[in-house]
Amino acid sequence: MKISIFGLGYVGCVSLGCLAKNGHTVTGVDVNETKVNQINAGKATIIEEDIDLIIKEQFKKKRISATTNFKQAILDTELSIIAVGTPSTPQGHLNLKYIFNVADNFAEALREKDKFHIIALRSTIIPGTCDQFADIIEKKSGKKREIDFAVIANPEFLREGSAVYDYYNPPLTLIGANSDIAAKKAASLYENLPAEIIITDIKVAEIMKYINNTYHALKISFANEVGNICKSIGINSHKVMEIFTKDKQLNISPYYFKPGFAYGGSCLPKDLKGLQTLAHDNYLTVPVIENIDKTNRIQIERAVEILTKYKNKNLGFMGLSFKAGTDDLRSSPSVSLIETLLGKGFHIKIYDNNVRMSQLTGTNKEFIDEHIPHLTQLLVDNPEELISESDVIIITTKEKEFDNLLKIIKDKQIIDFVYLAKDIQQKGNYYGINW
Repeated sequence: MKISIFGLGYVGCVSLGCLAKNGHTVTGVDVNETKVNQINAGKATIIEEDIDLIIKEQFKKKRISATTNFKQAILDTELSIIAVGTPSTPQGHLNLKYIFNVADNFAEALREKDKFHIIALRSTIIPGTCDQFADIIEKKSGKKREIDFAVIANPEFLREGSAVYDYYNPPLTLIGANSDIAAKKAASLYENLPAEIIITDIKVAEIMKYINNTYHALKISFANEVGNICKSIGINSHKVMEIFTKDKQLNISPYYFKPGFAYGGSCLPKDLKGLQTLAHDNYLTVPVIENIDKTNRIQIERAVEILTKYKNKNLGFMGLSFKAGTDDLRSSPSVSLIETLLGKGFHIKIYDNNVRMSQLTGTNKEFIDEHIPHLTQLLVDNPEELISESDVIIITTKEKEFDNLLKIIKDKQIIDFVYLAKDIQQKGNYYGINW
């Protein structure tokens, strides 16, 4: 394939060399003549392991070249990769000026091009950037997106120092597109790499770089705080984290990465508080660990805010325990939410078969009688009764028995805190807490 790459910095240079090595003919485009001259002399524009050898080799094979003539590069290629810089502004926003300057260039060039052209944004961008890029082209060129051209998101996940290795050994390849033709064409660039190719919504792809790097920063900060706590009490923190990362079922896994309602139960709140106290007793500042429960409280406050507009409605809660399949009410976020709403004068009914059975058999009866006897008075015996007496149904635990009942509800508002099945999400009376 004939490909043009806009921006010959870190991402652009690596992409230029690696795509050429994969057999493509690649033209680099940059306003900086020094970078253009370097490529045209067979030299890399960055210091990075192996890329200098790749650029030199592919230049000799006449698979790579560079130019400042953006128009000719667009006219001569079928797919363009945008890898220009998006530095931060002093206020923390991304400076997208260079991205949109390139969009102006494409608008000018595509006026003269009849063939379908694909533009893949590899730069770090904010959600909505691809749409803005396409808008600029449409308004200034008269061409139509998905008919004359397509703009797709194709974020890179390269680490400095191992970028060439990362290019050929990615965790996944991500493409966000509205055009099937553009998505398949872009995917063909990566089909020989040993990783899954995921084609998704454009905005999902656009935000992933932010999410990934923020999580990486969180991991480093969390590990450092754990290290500081361990050092203060004479424990080898590397041994601790080595064992921590061996757990692939819970610690390093998708298990807890599911947006929804707050956490609760007997373990998480208690043990988090214990670690916070340990740090405090050793005069350590651990802001990441200190603020985990604050984030949890904010999620409960978010639920209160969502439900406030239903003040004059009858609310029916499906779920009272802290998660499905248990009667444990200790630190249950549903208990905190319901007690807050009761204090504001809401009319509430609750169905939770686990808690109802616990109340009858005494499994959790002591806690119920001591801490929340008033809530048990709001429990109903079956979900059908709850639905018939409620205007708004709030789902706080993911019990299988709820699924079929919720599918047939038509005249009630459904508020989902657990990410119910897609067919329920598509109902007109549905609202999800953070999706």
